[in-house]
This record gives sequence, C-alpha cells and structure tokens, in this order.
Amino acid sequence: MDGVIYRGNQLIPGADRFVARLRHDGIPFRFLTNNSQRTRRDVALKLCRLGLEADADDVFTCAMATARFLAHQKPGATAFVIGENGLAAALHHNGVTVVDDDADYVVVGEGRTMTFEMIERAVRLIEKGARLIATNPDATCPTDAGTRPGCGAIVAMLEKATGREAFSVGKPSGVMMRMAQNELGVRAANTVMVGDTMETDILGGVGMGYQTVLVLSGHTKVEQLHRYAYRPDWIVESVDHMPERLFHSVAELVGAA
Repeated sequence: MDGVIYRGNQLIPGADRFVARLRHDGIPFRFLTNNSQRTRRDVALKLCRLGLEADADDVFTCAMATARFLAHQKPGATAFVIGENGLAAALHHNGVTVVDDDADYVVVGEGRTMTFEMIERAVRLIEKGARLIATNPDATCPTDAGTRPGCGAIVAMLEKATGREAFSVGKPSGVMMRMAQNELGVRAANTVMVGDTMETDILGGVGMGYQTVLVLSGHTKVEQLHRYAYRPDWIVESVDHMPERLFHSVAELVGAA
C-alpha cells in the first residue's frame, strides 16, 4: 500500500476518493500488503487515522497468507519466527505454534528485532530439517528515514548459509493472490490488481490473469518499464487518475456476477 494509498504517514492525494468510489459502486476490494509487521487490525487503524474508511476485513497481509498456507500444509505445525507481532499473531490465529527448538518451519518476516543469535538458531534448525518460509521476497522496505533491509535480504542470508531455497508466500506468489481473490469471491477474469511495483504487484497480477494497473506514485517509474518483459494493462499517475471506463467495466462485471 505504501506508494499506492499512502507514502509513509501521508495519504496520497485522491486515495480517499478512490476508496469511496469503490464502496459507492459496490466493487469489493482488499488492501494487500507485503509487510508482515502489523496485524490487519493495526493496518486498518492506520488507514483510518490517515482519513480512509477501513476496517480489518478490508486488509489482507502476507503474514495472514503465510499462516494460512502453513496451517493447510501441516495442521498443528510449529515455527521458529524471525519477525514481529503481526506475523506471530497470524500464526497463532491459524493454529501454528511459535517455538525456539524442534520447529517444522523457519518463518521469516521483516522488522527491527532480528539479532544474529536468531540467525544462528535459524541456520541450525534448517540444517536439522526445518523448511524455510519467507512471508515475502522484498529485499528492502521503505521508511520515513530511508531504505532498510527487508524480508528478502534476511532470507538471502539464510539461503546462502544453508544452501536451502526459501518458499515465498507474499506477492507476487499466486498463493497470496489467490487467497485474497477467494476472500472477495470473484473470478480471476473479474479481478484488477493495482500496484506501484512491477516485480511484485504487476508480476503477480499478470501471472494470475488479472487486469493490472501500475500507479506511478510509488516505486516504479515510467522510464524503467523497458526493463520488463511484461507490462501492465493500464499506467496512471495515481489511484486518483483511474480511467472511468475501468470503473465502469468492473462495476458491470460485479453486476453480472
């Protein structure tokens, strides 16, 4: 959402009008985030404080997707976690027990609480057979103070140390995208992915067969598009510049469903 709905602690101009339009037209939606630090309730509270109408059910996080994935793969699983409250809460909610030893999985999110002792423990657990899971592949995270290492950077260190490749659940993985789509109760052909990052938002949408909208209010700039073999269906300055015909086509699909 950072770069699409807000930047840091500032709402992107027109984002409130965009969300209000979705509600007015009866178009179901979810706010997707590859940040596993906060719970969906925490994210909704931030959006409300920025001036948007939002509740927890409007939010879908990579922590939620990861927890649901693990619960489906191995009911009653155990996990050693490198991450923060949002990830731990999602795991507990889905019946995954957080442990320090004998873990079925090593699950990595982002945050500032990581220590080298945690990395050492994770390496040993992976060597003993724990499977390595990443909540998302993002190598960096934007902050008000600048860029900091993200989940992908931490996971890369574990992959290098163990020779094991992590399975990533968050965008652009179809695992997270399909879960969010199922919550909306819509088909892929009726789904639109709006994002500011080609490597996650747009790639994930293209892979799922969604219509895709790249907004230029965040990570990807128009002069960078030549680097990619795939392209979004629409390119707009921000969510405040969504084409009317896209609203109309989506509303018609919702009505037909």
